[in-house]
Amino acid sequence: MIIGTGIDIIEVSRVADKIAKGNGFREKVFSQQEIASCEQKKNKDEHYAARFAAKEAFLKATGLGLAAGFDLCHIELVKDDFGKPHLRLSGPFEQLAKEKQWTTIHVSLSHIQSTACATVIIER
Repeated sequence: MIIGTGIDIIEVSRVADKIAKGNGFREKVFSQQEIASCEQKKNKDEHYAARFAAKEAFLKATGLGLAAGFDLCHIELVKDDFGKPHLRLSGPFEQLAKEKQWTTIHVSLSHIQSTACATVIIER
């Protein structure tokens, strides 16, 4: 049963500008694995933005939004052996998923030079 859907779209430059400030935004929002993955990419800003959009879409699907006050690095975008994206939750988000009995979290990403977007569907 679908219990939540979320979608987010963001300008790549907004995320790139926040990272460029060097004020800890990148480390607060992205896991070390996500940072390592993005830094290896040719168009790393697009990849950071797509991951950020996935985190925002997830929060919308949960109904929490950013007001929950949890660090976004606890929502980690990982890919399987075939390149399919998945969200791996830790900390307070992992606990919430257990409490709410979420069984599956679907995520889809897309990005071009200027824009990134993501859709998330949560099932129980």
